[in-house]
Amino acid sequence: MKAIEIRNKYLNFFKNHGHVVIPSAPVIPENDPSVLFNTAGMQPLIPYLMGKEHPYGKRLTDYQKCIRTNDLDSVGDETHHTFFEMLGNWSLGDYFKEESIQMSYDFLTKELGIPVEKLSVTCFAGDEDCARDEVTASCWKKAGIPEERIYYFGKDDNWWIAGETGPCGPDTEMFYDTGKPKCSPECNPSCGCGKYVEIWNNVFMEFYKDENGKYSKLKQHNVDTGLGLERMTMLLEGKETPFETELFAPIMDKLVELQKVDNIASRRIVAEHLRSSMMIVSDGGRPSNLDRGYVLRRLIRRMIRHMNKLQINLDELSTLIDINVDNLKEMYPDLAKNKEIIKSVILEEKEKFVKTLVNGEREFQKEINKLKDTKKLSGKVVFKLYDTYGFPPEVTKELAKESGYEIDMKEFEELFKAHQEKSRAGSEQKFKGGLAEQNEITIAYHTATHLLNAALKQVIGENAHQRGSNITVDRMRFDFNCDHKMTDEEKRKTEDLVNKWIQEGLPVTKEEMKKEDAIKSGAECMFIEKYPDIVTVYTIGDVSKELCGGPHVNNTKELGKFKIKKEESSSSGVRRIKAVLIKE
Repeated sequence: MKAIEIRNKYLNFFKNHGHVVIPSAPVIPENDPSVLFNTAGMQPLIPYLMGKEHPYGKRLTDYQKCIRTNDLDSVGDETHHTFFEMLGNWSLGDYFKEESIQMSYDFLTKELGIPVEKLSVTCFAGDEDCARDEVTASCWKKAGIPEERIYYFGKDDNWWIAGETGPCGPDTEMFYDTGKPKCSPECNPSCGCGKYVEIWNNVFMEFYKDENGKYSKLKQHNVDTGLGLERMTMLLEGKETPFETELFAPIMDKLVELQKVDNIASRRIVAEHLRSSMMIVSDGGRPSNLDRGYVLRRLIRRMIRHMNKLQINLDELSTLIDINVDNLKEMYPDLAKNKEIIKSVILEEKEKFVKTLVNGEREFQKEINKLKDTKKLSGKVVFKLYDTYGFPPEVTKELAKESGYEIDMKEFEELFKAHQEKSRAGSEQKFKGGLAEQNEITIAYHTATHLLNAALKQVIGENAHQRGSNITVDRMRFDFNCDHKMTDEEKRKTEDLVNKWIQEGLPVTKEEMKKEDAIKSGAECMFIEKYPDIVTVYTIGDVSKELCGGPHVNNTKELGKFKIKKEESSSSGVRRIKAVLIKE
């Protein structure tokens, strides 16, 4: 059964059970700065799981394009993907466990024709936060799953939450028995031996987990489900891996045709990373050194390196994109619509990386050849490759692993931080433009200091004048007038204000004017006497107006989520905030 047939069967089944089919959201979240990508079907629906009324009602179904990066380095094996599609159905305060389980059972056994003897399920075993889920087990028995194929596990296996905080609850997972022999007498769905393949997950969202790790009851019971399309396609086509299915077969066959060196892991990496990159670019992502842009850059560059390992001419990349578009356009029409943009972005990134890759790999090999009795590459070498040749440390790490070497990442990180802690120019640096090192990360932090300055004036008072700042790629530091230690409530209000302005997508504008006119207009500044007669004024919406040399982002939505990490004394009457812009 083809993937699009499975998708259509799923959507039609739940439509016939009173669900409204809603469109898939882009892989890039539209109104959620807390994550880089939509990582699950429920991600765009979090406000409605929290109780907000959905315009299409209480029963919804869709397919959702997802990107997960936590296992990026594992791509190349038989199972891991960065991009995947999740089929889902939701109950927003409507039906709960019994109806959800019965519909899942009926879809698997009647619509897809999976024999019941192939199915096993798991339930939550219970702990101090939530009781053992006997209700779910009872529902499975009633549906048709025998007791001996119902298993109980703890939070690691049968509790679902999208991040550290948010809606959550016990879940029940469905597994397909591949028919492989048991790995041991204790073999069960949690052992990971490959006999059992997870195919579906129903989450019964009853709780909310706060930042302190405490659970409270949600206003309504919700059901959030997810069925992995790639995995189900693999099982129904009788394949050993998703890379053998019709979703990947055309591009995998082409890679075999083009390669001069046979390497199955590299073929999978090229096929998977190209598909993932195309999805991100099609939905508006662009390579950069910050946040999701960096993820995209890493995907493209890792793909290129493995094309080199296969000794495939990089000029064939355009052809590979064409093959993917032709194969996937029925399922994802936007790929065909945006094909030229996709090509332009990916091919441009390829050109940027080719020279870096060649030089970096050559220097890496030189350093490896110098090693004698050790199998560990020093952090100094990793930093040298990064600093001198622009060679990404994650690529060095991957090369070292392939060659049987470890690398001292702790030493690298220490050297990297020391590198970023360049001369801090204090007031003079502020006068010159503020940033010792200008890149996308520091520019984002620089912009955030303006928002923080404005927020502190609202929370602490107008006398909370800036006294200095220091920015690195790891964090921002901001000193301000204040005669007391900030309370937790003051810190929370400050964070909330900054994040509110970020989410509002305020434009950042630049204007040159006479210094006296800038002051008359209400623009703030430090060390006014150090500025020339003609100054640059940066305005952020109606929130902030300051004399500053820049540079800054164009819109506050580019910043991500603001989080205060520490508030402490700097000197008498001056407090210091250290904060970060949260990445995935």
